[in-house]
Amino acid sequence: MVCHASCDDPTVTVIMPVRNEGTFVERSLVAVLAQDYPRDRMEVLIADGISTDATRDLVSTLARRRPDLSLRILDNTGRRVASGLNVGLNCAKGDVVIRVDGHTVIAPDYVRECVEHLKRTGADNVGGRMDAVGEGTFGRAVALATSSPFGVGGARFHYSDEEEWVDTVYMGAWPREVFYRIGLFDEEQVRNQDDEFNYRLLSHGGRILLSPRIKSKYYNRSTVRSLWRQYFQYGYWKVRVMQKHPRQMRPRHFIPALFVGVLLVTLIFSPLSFISRYLFLLIAGSYLIANVAASIITRPRDWKVFPLLPIAFATLHFSYGFGFLAGLARFWNRWGKGQNPSARTLQKAEQV
Repeated sequence: MVCHASCDDPTVTVIMPVRNEGTFVERSLVAVLAQDYPRDRMEVLIADGISTDATRDLVSTLARRRPDLSLRILDNTGRRVASGLNVGLNCAKGDVVIRVDGHTVIAPDYVRECVEHLKRTGADNVGGRMDAVGEGTFGRAVALATSSPFGVGGARFHYSDEEEWVDTVYMGAWPREVFYRIGLFDEEQVRNQDDEFNYRLLSHGGRILLSPRIKSKYYNRSTVRSLWRQYFQYGYWKVRVMQKHPRQMRPRHFIPALFVGVLLVTLIFSPLSFISRYLFLLIAGSYLIANVAASIITRPRDWKVFPLLPIAFATLHFSYGFGFLAGLARFWNRWGKGQNPSARTLQKAEQV
């Protein structure tokens, strides 16, 4: 596809923070390189967290095949997504910055739609729905679970079909000037760095738009262990986001931890108290009924997936809840202590 640039097309920097993504990075990067946006108005920066697999070799091979595109590999010595995004931002030349993750395949018009939505609405951040794709039977169950309100609560970018103003989106696209006003990503956050940044953006009067026209496919975790680890970390690091931005928290953020906490307390005291035994059975039984009902409502096309849906739902809820409780214990003395990335960081890097 031949794309002709015009003076109205802003320059775009796509930043991909990756580490040991040899299994997925090729398909993700190929989708980025196949965008219908003018090639001479777009650059791609791969912020590699010092991968020990074939990630860098695969990226280098693709770069040699496409000399017509601006594609660079940057060293992300911090090895975290947030530090990778900041490395990319400090080298970015585009008027618009778009994040793409290594487990994601974006639609051919993804960049163009992001740019058009930013221009049309004046939003400070735009993003699309996370359309989950699972590989293997359990992976397909996870894809259905993470596309359900029962599975992920009020995180609307998982399932919304409407254009609407929200508190966070998947990945993100920003006018670069946003990072002068708000600062860079918080490198303390191993997970939830996007939540932390978006809450900071909202607290500065920014607006975040979710649009179903901005399309991508996310290849989710395909084992119980990897899914548990992922959502445990989400819950764990959500505590630090809460401590830094308590006014941005919503009741839905506390439900998994409250559920797990009450279930644990009633289980521990059940041998000593009839009331505890009754409450434990009531809560556990109610959850089991709700879980099975949500699995039925989801109506998977493949009957092999149905028995695994309750397991996927439970893994999401319990891992996040346990992670949140672990974060409360780990960061009990960090209330009121937060890292506040300064916009001067970006300005100083550009002046060097």
